[in-house]
Amino acid sequence: MYQTNFYRFLCLILFSIIFSCQPGTEPSKSGQTKSEQPEASYNPEAKLKELNITLPAPPQPVANYVNGVRAGNLIFLAGKGPKRTDGTELTGKLGQDVTIEEGYEGARLTAINQLAVLKTMLGDLRKVKRIVKVLGMVNSDPSFVEQPKVINGFSDLMVAVFGDRGRHARAAVGMASLPRGQAVEIELVVEIYE
Repeated sequence: MYQTNFYRFLCLILFSIIFSCQPGTEPSKSGQTKSEQPEASYNPEAKLKELNITLPAPPQPVANYVNGVRAGNLIFLAGKGPKRTDGTELTGKLGQDVTIEEGYEGARLTAINQLAVLKTMLGDLRKVKRIVKVLGMVNSDPSFVEQPKVINGFSDLMVAVFGDRGRHARAAVGMASLPRGQAVEIELVVEIYE
């Protein structure tokens, strides 16, 4: 009888371990598992409408690369800049011929372009689980030191659209030059729901 109870106990433990390790599930507070999905109230595309933002067609790569690469549940987006729908870009150097306010708007425009890439890749922005990491590059005069204020244009829009899911780790750095003289270029890493 002792052995029978021991084997039952051992089987129960093994079953619990196997069940709790199933991919795509997470334990709830009650100990049961559930599929990882966003809550019904999470709707970034509705937030874009509230902000009167219509996503453009995503800007196409200008060299031998792709807009984004998915690796597991992460998407790595290539750098994009402040390209307008008419094809023109915000160009120039911060601290020389571009103001912080203009740079901020350029970074915000870059955020819209990156959202357009994400929308094309995912089909639905509700699949975005978290904006993980942002690298903001600012075409800067050597004396310019306010790069974070410029890249806030990008970060502020990510938080406005995704809420706490839009809060990210970030670097905002100055560059001696950027392709085509654009004022900013921003790349990011995004975690998505499976």
